[in-house]
Amino acid sequence: MKIVNGKKVFCVIPAYNEANSIAKVIDSVKPEVDEVVVVDDGSKDATKKIASQKGVTVLSHLINRGQGAALATGNEYALKNGADIIVHFDADGQFLAEEIKDAIAPIISGEAEIVFGSRFLGKKSNMPWLKKNLLIPLAHLVNKIFVGATLSDPQNGFRAMSRIAAEKIKIEQAGMAHNTEIIHKAFSLGLKIKEIPVTVIYNNFGQRFSGGLKIIKDLFIARLIN
Repeated sequence: MKIVNGKKVFCVIPAYNEANSIAKVIDSVKPEVDEVVVVDDGSKDATKKIASQKGVTVLSHLINRGQGAALATGNEYALKNGADIIVHFDADGQFLAEEIKDAIAPIISGEAEIVFGSRFLGKKSNMPWLKKNLLIPLAHLVNKIFVGATLSDPQNGFRAMSRIAAEKIKIEQAGMAHNTEIIHKAFSLGLKIKEIPVTVIYNNFGQRFSGGLKIIKDLFIARLIN
C-alpha cells in the first residue's frame, strides 16, 4: 500500500480496446498509488481479462458508454472505498506514471483541490501539427464560449482531484466532452485549480487526430451550461 502523507490515492484508468497497452500501464502506475481501478468500457478485445490478471480492481460496462462515463464509474467506486485523492490516467501509454507524484503534490500541500496536466508548460511533446495548430485552438475557443475560461491545455486526460472536488464534480458527459465539463465545474464551483506540466507521448497520429475531431464534435453538441 502506498498511502502518501496519510492520503489514500486511487488511480482511475478508463479503457476501451487497450489490450496492447493496459498491462504495461498498470505495472507502471501500481507503485505510484494506493489502488488502481481499471474501468473496462465495453471492450471487444482482451482488455478486461489482462487487467483482471494484474491484481487490480476492474469494473466493467456491458457496452461502450464513453470515456466520461467510465471516469464517472471509477470516481464513484473510489469515493465509496475511501479515496482521498483520485488520479485520472489514460490506458494507452501516452502518460508517464512517475509524473503522478507531481499531480498529487499540490493537493497534499493544500495548494489545490484539482490539478490539470498540461502539454504547454515546458515539457516537450511530439504532438501532431494539426492537433496542436487546429484542434487545440478550437478547444480553447469552445471552452471560452461554454465555460467562460480556459486552461493552457483544454483537453488533457491526466488530472488529480481531491475527495472534496470529486464529490462536487459529477461527470455527466459520457463522451469526450467530459474534459470541458470538468473544467467548467471546477471554475463554477470555485475550486482551487492548478496546472502542472506533463509529458504526452503520441504513438498513433491517425488515432489521435480522429479522436481530436470527436472531442471537438462532442464539445459543440454538449449542453454544459443551462
